Amino acid sequence: MDKLALYHFLHVLSIMLLTGATFYVAANPKKHKKGKMMAITGILSLLALVGGSGLMAVMKYSWGTPWIIVKIVCWLALSALSGMAYRKSKSMVVAGIILAVGVAVYMVYFRPF
Repeated sequence: MDKLALYHFLHVLSIMLLTGATFYVAANPKKHKKGKMMAITGILSLLALVGGSGLMAVMKYSWGTPWIIVKIVCWLALSALSGMAYRKSKSMVVAGIILAVGVAVYMVYFRPF
């Protein structure tokens, strides 16, 4: 398996799992599972960062590319929403998840900048 495929698989899988875990926390924010779920989403967020950074290195993109900056902001928002699910309303967290993932996917396929 070449590096591009490995980093792509790692990045996409970790983002899918992070999104699912964040939806899970938003749907059922139980206080006794907070530590475990925060650890899981933190590890998945770190894996997404490693996969995305590896993709950037293999594809020779820089950190200053505008569409990458927007994707980093979306990643930070998605990472923050799993913690916000314990304090904010469910509808706000779910809307934030959908918005962050939607914008990130749009940036990948259309790259308007």
